[in-house]
Amino acid sequence: MLREIIFCLKYHTDVSISEKIRGAADYLEGEGIRCQIVYPEPEIMTKEGLLLGIMENDSEHSLKDILFLSDSSELSEILLGSGAYVVGLQHEENPGEGFPGLKYVFTDIDEVGFDSYEKAYQRYARIPWTILETKRCIIRETTVEDVDAFYEIYADPEMTRYMEGLFKNPEDEKKYQADYIEKVYGLLGFGTWTVVRKEDGKIIGRAGFSVRNGFDDVELGFLIGTDYQRQGYAYEVCEAILKYGREVLLFERIIAFVKAENLVSIHLCEKLGFEKKEEVDIEENIYGEEYHDGVKVAPSRAQFGKYIRMVLAI
Repeated sequence: MLREIIFCLKYHTDVSISEKIRGAADYLEGEGIRCQIVYPEPEIMTKEGLLLGIMENDSEHSLKDILFLSDSSELSEILLGSGAYVVGLQHEENPGEGFPGLKYVFTDIDEVGFDSYEKAYQRYARIPWTILETKRCIIRETTVEDVDAFYEIYADPEMTRYMEGLFKNPEDEKKYQADYIEKVYGLLGFGTWTVVRKEDGKIIGRAGFSVRNGFDDVELGFLIGTDYQRQGYAYEVCEAILKYGREVLLFERIIAFVKAENLVSIHLCEKLGFEKKEEVDIEENIYGEEYHDGVKVAPSRAQFGKYIRMVLAI
């Protein structure tokens, strides 16, 4: 877990910037995170010397418990190459720093909340983000380890009566999920998430947002396992996710695609405020029977299903 944040800095001539960084460190220490601010000497700015120089004398924790912030592309590259988790720090003194290879770059350091530090650390450490909680459920990012539970849920033929199923081979599904975590969560910051019941930690379904080819609006999708249906979970989870989309992700309009014969889901969407629009053709089975590193099926083999497009203006 995140225990320490180290500001590894190159620029220190602007007093106001130094004060903002010191203020950020004081704030983080108030949140229970140990902080230190270091300006490495040029002679230790090597892959072998930088971490040794920082960690040997001052750090109380292992490398995997630390998040580094650096305002230098050179220092960031050395730290990243040494296996450290690194966030770039942009300010008035370093507008030319590009920070190649970093997942995140912070600006306005005095306005960055603890949640942003923690989420950056979690992304590097491959710890799933907890997106939100409802009275009975936790909605969090999916992990590869969730896939086995998904197969148990999808084993009931009713689950794929109105929607696509999983790959036939669980190993294909795990490869797909690993790519999804890296490319969708990592780039968009949202996606389809795992729904966990609080009382026993069981995975009961999936829900979240996606962006479908050919459509501009973000799409809501949801699935609750048969054993957990007719207990209000779908409405509880989707209502909370829509609120998150409106208040955190700042979406203005959300769509849903539901097969015309799926009256239960149409009713749920209407209860959530969606309105039925036109019938559209939606591509199904995008990757075919097997997953080949994101390669989609040829257009000649594409399969389509008819769905009702439903719209919610939020």
